[in-house]
Amino acid sequence: MIAPALSRKWGQLAPREQHLVAAAAGLVAAALLWWLLLAPPLAVMRTAQEQHRSLDAQLQQMQGLQAQAQALQSQPRQTADEAGRLLEATVRERLGTGARMTLAGERVTVALAGVAPEALGQWLAQARTNARVLPTEAHLTRNPAGLWDGTLVLALPAR
Repeated sequence: MIAPALSRKWGQLAPREQHLVAAAAGLVAAALLWWLLLAPPLAVMRTAQEQHRSLDAQLQQMQGLQAQAQALQSQPRQTADEAGRLLEATVRERLGTGARMTLAGERVTVALAGVAPEALGQWLAQARTNARVLPTEAHLTRNPAGLWDGTLVLALPAR
């Protein structure tokens, strides 16, 4: 029904108008072809290299974490008492007078007062690796000097 009406309308147009309508239809078709079929793959191709680099960096990070986890798993088991002693030594060594440690069963509370962020980060990494403790709670605030105050609660390895 529509085709005969369009055919009749097309026939009534002057040849110049027919060329203009055909050109406009061709332009619309080309634009649709570009936006729907060509532009999306080209956008993917433009960003593929950057995504590849990002994924490679993530893979490297994951492999590093895997190696770290395997190293921790391969270490001999440690008692809570040994972990407590190791943790106390790292607190004195890394945090100095800015930290006070309290041991209660399988939980360790470390009170911090004016501890530098770098020292806290290094201490947490060393405590995780050497004493195999896991942070369970953290109540930390930064004081005006940019140092950490608050408490950390850590879980010792199971007996």
